[in-house]
Amino acid sequence: MTTRPTTPEISRVLSHALRHAPAEYGLALDAEGWTHVSGVLEALHGLGPQWEFVDQGVLHEVLAGTGKKRHQIENGRIRAVHGHSVPVQPSSAPVQPPPVLFHGTGRAAAAIIRESGILPMRRQYVHLAETAEQAREVGRRKDAEPVILTVDTGIAQAQGISFYRSDSGVWLAGGVIPASAVRA
Repeated sequence: MTTRPTTPEISRVLSHALRHAPAEYGLALDAEGWTHVSGVLEALHGLGPQWEFVDQGVLHEVLAGTGKKRHQIENGRIRAVHGHSVPVQPSSAPVQPPPVLFHGTGRAAAAIIRESGILPMRRQYVHLAETAEQAREVGRRKDAEPVILTVDTGIAQAQGISFYRSDSGVWLAGGVIPASAVRA
């Protein structure tokens, strides 16, 4: 007998399907990353009999049970709110960010960032945090003692960078954050 996937496993599969590989699951995302919940359920059920218990109620429980708001369900549609490696557009117009935002990174990457700026890497946007503690939490995924960099958003905007605030509170920068805007 196979065991049912856990909430974190379901969340990981949703993220993979909605952020990185929708075609692998037979899904098509619209310009803002939305797709039909029914298609997602069909894709999950296709992963094997242990996934057949997942219904819309389970999806709502999974989304409510995670500490971070990574996904959103509205009007029979679902999407990842940020972190896409496939092309999607922000769901809103650029907004004025706070004067300073933060980026947590590994010690090895910090010197490169100070020279080249913050790149989106395999994502569509650079992710930034409103507080140093939020950035530290993200940076710990890469390094036990992350480096917290500050971003002068005024300098970045003067060099053509647009900022968006995702529905989860993560700040997204539409381009490479120039090294001139980054401070240790």
